[in-house]
Amino acid sequence: MPLWERPGYLVRRLHQIHSALFLEECKEFNITPVQYGLMTTLLKHAGSDQRTLGVEVGIDRTNVADVLERLSERGLVRRERSERDRRSMNVYLTEEGRTLVEKMYASMVKAQQRLLDPLDPEYRSAFLAMLTQLVEGNNQYSRAELKADFKTRKRARRNEE
Repeated sequence: MPLWERPGYLVRRLHQIHSALFLEECKEFNITPVQYGLMTTLLKHAGSDQRTLGVEVGIDRTNVADVLERLSERGLVRRERSERDRRSMNVYLTEEGRTLVEKMYASMVKAQQRLLDPLDPEYRSAFLAMLTQLVEGNNQYSRAELKADFKTRKRARRNEE
């Protein structure tokens, strides 16, 4: 089977392309897509512990800790011991982190739009729906299985539109 007929190959290539577009559009901020994902998650879930953040973003706990360490060194997040579980660290965006996320928003959106630009506009929603269905249907095979309620997310996304 040729590479261009293998879904896994195409998904990997698309991920590489997305990362390149994101880094190009957001180069002035020196933030990776995963870092931005964690930071935007903290906007809605301030004070989450590292395990919860990993589940929400879909990365394993070790990677979360590494990414948060880099963000902390830049003064974009702060970590505090949980009062309920002293073994756990809760994470918060700093004011500098919040400002950076807001400044990056337009650049991030431009990267997303550039990724979808080759698709005819009438196919974009269907493409996103199919991606969501593939992620939901194969979620259990991930090293960092998402525990989120996909149906709630879909409803929320439709309500935003």
